[in-house]
Amino acid sequence: MVLRNNPIPFLALLVCSAAQAQSGPEGMRLSVDTTLVLVPVTVTDSANRYVLGLDKSNFRIFEDDAEQKIKQFSGEDAPLSVGLILDTSASIGSKLGTCREAVEQFLKTMNAGDEAFLIEFSDHADLTVSLTRDTGRIVDKLNAAQTGGTTAMFDALYLGLHEMKNARNPRKTLIVISDGGDNHSVFSAKEIMDFAREADVQIYAMGVFEPAPSFGLSAAEMGGPRLLSNIAEQTGGRAFPASSLDALPAIAARIGIELRNQYVLAYSPGNSARDGKYRKLNVKLKEPEGITGLKARWRLGYFASVQ
Repeated sequence: MVLRNNPIPFLALLVCSAAQAQSGPEGMRLSVDTTLVLVPVTVTDSANRYVLGLDKSNFRIFEDDAEQKIKQFSGEDAPLSVGLILDTSASIGSKLGTCREAVEQFLKTMNAGDEAFLIEFSDHADLTVSLTRDTGRIVDKLNAAQTGGTTAMFDALYLGLHEMKNARNPRKTLIVISDGGDNHSVFSAKEIMDFAREADVQIYAMGVFEPAPSFGLSAAEMGGPRLLSNIAEQTGGRAFPASSLDALPAIAARIGIELRNQYVLAYSPGNSARDGKYRKLNVKLKEPEGITGLKARWRLGYFASVQ
């Protein structure tokens, strides 16, 4: 078993997904099986260090309280499909340069088999770079970005989830970098939560939010970070509010490292009904002898297929 230190504090908003396997990624011991449910799991110890080297026998997975047989298991790194979602609204202003640096730091953690796209949002969301393995295209577009307008963050998340349907890798990640709540979206937080569950998307959040209610902010803007945090937690990710803008690039790199240190559990549901209903997931750890205080994080459920 290996413990990896987590020396960098979190300050970011990021989104990661694990969909049903459509094709087995190179280097990952998961075969093609469209009935499999994939569940990425992050394990840390009491000092918040990643715990590597566990095997299948250390994990138990339950769907709606019924234990499932883990059909396939991987503790190896696997290719990612990444959606970078950048806030370019007026409130970002001078923060844009640091947000660019954060994205570039994350891109440095990507491997040859990874792919990424870029969405920019203010009054509305735009897919400015479609899925590509050429990260230089994304950097060039970031350098040309300008700020202005309101904040349609939930619409940007919807667009990111939609673009992920074109992804080639079964592990999918959306990364949102924003400084506040939504104030101009067509879609609601609840709708985005449902869309994320249907897409099997794990959401992480990286953003510099106001530490206390500020004069002039609407209720939606003040509640935005909390809503986004709820979405992230439901999907197995988490939201990390920043207290210092300068730390964003280091945190983006830190999130990239976290995505490289996840286990993936795969099982065929005992409940084979294609009813479109929500299935709750629970993962339990069997700690190795002499090791205590391990914690696991996973997506809390998914919607069954209707096809």
